[in-house]
Amino acid sequence: MLNRRSFFAAAAATTAAVTLTGATAAVAGGVKGHFEGRSNHVTSGAVKIVEEGGRYIVELGDDFSLDGGPDPRVALGKDGKYDPDTKLGALLSLTGKQRYAVPATWDISKHNEVYIWCEVAGVPLGVAKIK
Repeated sequence: MLNRRSFFAAAAATTAAVTLTGATAAVAGGVKGHFEGRSNHVTSGAVKIVEEGGRYIVELGDDFSLDGGPDPRVALGKDGKYDPDTKLGALLSLTGKQRYAVPATWDISKHNEVYIWCEVAGVPLGVAKIK
């Protein structure tokens, strides 16, 4: 028998499952963005997040370019806020296609930006909103 408390708990769980499934489906189909420079740096080019074999990959495009900066890192953020717990690794090259694996334990749907972050200065060098 369904009482009031279990009804509302079931409804909340169903809503959360539908929301998470929708966000995951959007990422599974591939989300894309373009970098814009920050902190007086020129950062440009495409980025996308794709799913491969149940894992997510952040892929900088062939046209990616950064004018330089000490200790650049690839990371994620949301709504203009860098998340320091999402560093994917050091930028491999200032130009061209690069791929960074997202750890399987991370919920990629909680982020809508890819950052090129200067670890030394603690500032963004470039940000791409992903859609």
